[in-house]
Amino acid sequence: MMKTFLPAAAIAMAAAGTAQADCGDVTITEMDWASSAVVTAVSKFLMEQGYGCTVQTVPSSTVPSLVSVSETGKPDIVTELWINGAPAYHEMEEAGTITTVADVLSDGGNEGWWIPKYLVDEHPELTTIEGLLANPELLEGRFHNCPDGWACKNTNTDLTRNFGLVDAGYEIFVHGSGETLATSIASAYENREPWLGYYWAPTALLGKYDMVAVEMGDYNEEVFLCAADADCTAEGVSGWPVGPVKTVVTNDFSEREPEIAELMSNVAFTNAQMSDVLAWREENNATNDEAAVYFLTTYTDVWPGWLNDAARERLSALLQ
Repeated sequence: MMKTFLPAAAIAMAAAGTAQADCGDVTITEMDWASSAVVTAVSKFLMEQGYGCTVQTVPSSTVPSLVSVSETGKPDIVTELWINGAPAYHEMEEAGTITTVADVLSDGGNEGWWIPKYLVDEHPELTTIEGLLANPELLEGRFHNCPDGWACKNTNTDLTRNFGLVDAGYEIFVHGSGETLATSIASAYENREPWLGYYWAPTALLGKYDMVAVEMGDYNEEVFLCAADADCTAEGVSGWPVGPVKTVVTNDFSEREPEIAELMSNVAFTNAQMSDVLAWREENNATNDEAAVYFLTTYTDVWPGWLNDAARERLSALLQ
């Protein structure tokens, strides 16, 4: 049975405004993939009910969120920022526009090109670039790319060309959303059909479906950062590194709300914790808010250490 009765009560109490603290308005990104939505929902709950903030979530993705911060100074908090695919991050940090406060996925993120294990079992050569180039027909001649607005779309556009997939006849298919990208993997797996494309972990999807990473070789920082930048055309090849996944805040916000900046410096999930929450969310067809309260009621040895004493007391009373 889905564990939503206590969460529903907690959310109802939260809506009644149980927290009393000195915090103003806060804006935080909600990136358009599942783990980020969970991070945002957990952070929003803690800020509102522990610190008394008024929190507005801002739907976004990697590149637009940094453009918005650069041009408008908003949102205040950008979380689950996969910085290997965000060249502007380094420029903005050096310029003093943003401050990095946390590794929100403490193990880092795993990105790359993947194919289903059942296909590898039949054709192990497909785990190599050479095998992909020699056998496009085994993969229906299609590479599944990220949606527009995701930095990984830019990266894959350059790398698929530079590794030779385009010349070998592969169609580079740009998905319309993260949901359709995920659905394409699930559909292929359920029907045991070919699939090649980009994905990342931690995700409920790669926890559910056994996918194998393509061997892409060593990471070349210069090539990779150029490939991720829509204004730079990379000329070489690179593998995907284990990616740092950060939370950043604007410098103005860290001065205005230092307690919240300190809170966000502590908010971090291991890949195992996040995969568990994502799997629970998917299995129960739960909302992001329900997944947040699942985390808060399951990992009671984790999140209290993120809070100051007053916020910890408020939330312990709410969720006991």
